[in-house]
Amino acid sequence: MRKTIMVVLDGLRYDTARAVMGYMEHLVEKERAACYRVSSELPSLSRPLYEVLLTGTPPVENGITANHTVRLSNQRSVFHLAAERGLTTAAAAYHWVSELYNRAPFNPLTDRIQLDGTSPIQYGLFYFDDTYPDSHLFTDAEFLRQAYAPDFLYIHPMNIDDIGHKHGSDSAQYRQAAGTADAILAGVLPAWLEHGYRVIVTADHGMNEFGQHGGTGRGEREVPFYAIGPEFTPGVYEAPIPQLAVAPLVCGLLGIPGSPAMRPAALPGCSLQLAREGGAGE
Repeated sequence: MRKTIMVVLDGLRYDTARAVMGYMEHLVEKERAACYRVSSELPSLSRPLYEVLLTGTPPVENGITANHTVRLSNQRSVFHLAAERGLTTAAAAYHWVSELYNRAPFNPLTDRIQLDGTSPIQYGLFYFDDTYPDSHLFTDAEFLRQAYAPDFLYIHPMNIDDIGHKHGSDSAQYRQAAGTADAILAGVLPAWLEHGYRVIVTADHGMNEFGQHGGTGRGEREVPFYAIGPEFTPGVYEAPIPQLAVAPLVCGLLGIPGSPAMRPAALPGCSLQLAREGGAGE
C-alpha cells in the first residue's frame, strides 16, 4: 500500500499547465516528476469525467452522461475499492463528488461535512459554490490529511474552471487562476512528499477560448497529468494517454486491484503492474 493524493484541477488545459505552472514544471525539469498528456473521454463535461477518473468506466457504460445526471454511481469507484480493502479515504471536493459516491441529491445543510467514517468517502468536506476559493479548499484538504491520515485523499478545486467560463482560456484571468493553483501546490506538496505520499495532479477537462467545454476540441479534451513517486521515471511523455487509465493507475499506487470494469493500461515510464479483481496484472 502506498498513500496517494490525487488533485483534480477542474477545467485546466494541458497547454496552459505546461506554460503557467512553474512549480510543477520545475519538478519535471529537476527530474522529480513525470508529465503526461491525457485525452479526456467525451463529453468533456465535469460530472461525467469525475466518474471516468474515479471508476475507469466511460459514460456510455456508467450512465453519467451529462452534468444534470444526479444520482449515485452504479460503479465501484476508487473510494469503494479502497474502503473495502480497509484503507482510509477522504475528499475535499465539489458536491457533485458526494452525489456520485456518498449521498444524492446533495443537501448543503446536512451534507457539507461528512466525517462519519462509514461511506465510500469516509471523511469528506464538500463545497457547493463554484467561487469557493481554492486556498480554502486546499486548507480543507490539509485538515483531512492531518486529522485522518487518509490512504487516498482526493482534492478537487474549482476556480480555474469558474474563471475559464467567465473569461475564456485565452484570458489573463484564466492563466492567473492556473498560476494561483500552482502556487498553492508549491506550499503544500513538499509536506505531502515528506509524509510519504505519491502525488497525482491532473484535470477533468480543459477549456476553449469561448469559455466552454464539452466538445471534441483539443483545448477542451487535453489535460495534464503530473505524477510524483518512485514508480514514475521523470520526464515529459507527449503521446496522449487515455483518461480511462487513471482510475486503475490510482488503484495500482494504492496497492489494490481495480474493478473488473476498469481498463488497466501501461504508461511509458511507469513501473506499476496494474491488475483487476479476478485477473492478472497488465
